[in-house]
Amino acid sequence: MTRTLTLTVTVGLDGSRESRAAAEWAAREAQLFGLPLKLVHVWEPVPEPMAQAPLLGAETQQHWSERSEMGVPPAEGWGRIPRDAAEGIRLRHPGLDVMTEQLSGRPAEALADVAQEAELLVLGSRGLSGIGGFMVGSVGLAVVAHAERPVVLVRADQQAADEHESDPAGIPSAATPFRPVVLGLDIESPDEELIGFAFAAASRRGTSLRVVHGWNPPPYYAYGLSADLELRGELARRETTALTEVMRPWRKKFPDVEVTEESLYGTPGSHLVDASREASLVVVGRRIRRSPFGAHIGPVTHTVLHHATAPVAVVPHG
Repeated sequence: MTRTLTLTVTVGLDGSRESRAAAEWAAREAQLFGLPLKLVHVWEPVPEPMAQAPLLGAETQQHWSERSEMGVPPAEGWGRIPRDAAEGIRLRHPGLDVMTEQLSGRPAEALADVAQEAELLVLGSRGLSGIGGFMVGSVGLAVVAHAERPVVLVRADQQAADEHESDPAGIPSAATPFRPVVLGLDIESPDEELIGFAFAAASRRGTSLRVVHGWNPPPYYAYGLSADLELRGELARRETTALTEVMRPWRKKFPDVEVTEESLYGTPGSHLVDASREASLVVVGRRIRRSPFGAHIGPVTHTVLHHATAPVAVVPHG
């Protein structure tokens, strides 16, 4: 898809805690891009619980159910959500151009549509208490699966300091450098949009890029691999060399970005989840499939979305 105009960093907003965290992350990202921020609120005239639950917190659902019972027109109150959020963001991020848009329709479809005119779309997701990671609902998964622009998932408890290294006292601080950007890469089919997005994200943050490639041997090697250390070493060297070759032109294109390459034996998703604990952003890909049936995001991206502890950017590619 050819793009001639980039408009905004766009965030889906519904008034919930997770969407407010997403809006704050999107505001910081818009400042890094030097782009306006657009807050988009989608009101569904006839709510469908399965579609609405992932985007609405319990308190928000109860509040608007009570207003409906009292005869208050939903759109009248819903309009305050993006306006109030915009006022707060303008105060916390002076100089940032903030705009709002109110839409009516199915949230997943509307958000996938507005993503087409954005540099990236940001959505909020609830954190999983105690074990880390995301709780990605049906709306979030549908948007990630069908949007043809990058989509970033941000947890409800995400703070600006979480993206930065610890200070001398061992506490993450927004005054310290950004943590690395982590890129999950399949070297069998490396995509330029995915790699370019990760390098650009690291460059904007003035931080390093950690490229993680997980590999498993072909089936005919697998049976004896654990016993044959020489064979395993040879396969590991082959994968490492291939990763270095893929990264070579990108190092030249982004000389300001320090790159660390890791070719690791085992499940790629697990390695990326581990790497997310020390990352400011995790970048993974999704192959575009224009099928109207189901949400296809791939097993590695699915694992990362549900278990990573840093914001996750999903970059669609051909």
